[in-house]
Amino acid sequence: MRVVKQSTSTDNSFVRICIGVDVQVLRGCAWYACDRNRNYIDSGWFEATARSQAQNSLFGIVDHFSQNRKETIAVGIDAPRHPLARPRDFFWDRKHCTWRKRRPGGRGYGRHCEVVIKALNLGNPQWTPLAGEEPDWMALGCALFQALSGFSYVYQVFPTASLWQLENDSTARMNLSFKQFRRGPKDMLDAAVASLTVLEFVLGNGTAVGGGDGLGTIVLPRPAEHELLESLENWPVLHG
Repeated sequence: MRVVKQSTSTDNSFVRICIGVDVQVLRGCAWYACDRNRNYIDSGWFEATARSQAQNSLFGIVDHFSQNRKETIAVGIDAPRHPLARPRDFFWDRKHCTWRKRRPGGRGYGRHCEVVIKALNLGNPQWTPLAGEEPDWMALGCALFQALSGFSYVYQVFPTASLWQLENDSTARMNLSFKQFRRGPKDMLDAAVASLTVLEFVLGNGTAVGGGDGLGTIVLPRPAEHELLESLENWPVLHG
């Protein structure tokens, strides 16, 4: 059985800067950086129509802030880390609150972490498809994760879920700058929320959900509280 993993401040005590990235292809990717005190550092955009160029741009941004100390940076990317190698074998039966084997004819899209987010009513994630069927922005997101494979703290975030968690939390604050917002206000806001989400996670205030399928987790800024959480995190295993 897999349980929800809480982060702890000691695990990530060297992290000094958190960078959030909103993944877009045509408009470009927005990024936003804050420090451990939730203060604004910098923000901007990098072009993404050429995937290798986008990888190099993001690596350069993160490497610049790391100052050759890769453990000082945490990054949150609003995109899946991996596509599916094959259809998901199980679905969450919301009516009976249990896992069931995928129905014949079902596409089987979506990773464990996305199913948990949906079942916790933290938003409507876009289900990760099979490799080769992903839209351009998802393929770009996977490539960005690959570009940062040498960094210690790189996470998938879902800003919508973060906002749903923090909506009534008066302690959830950050020093927001509107620099670079005009090009895509919603994109830059998502990048800012992504940076705050990663910060809350590395400070020990958040949770990582999913991951039972080996395809990565989604980190949240607060604990995931639900009576069905243990069942949701208990990813089934096929027998026979």
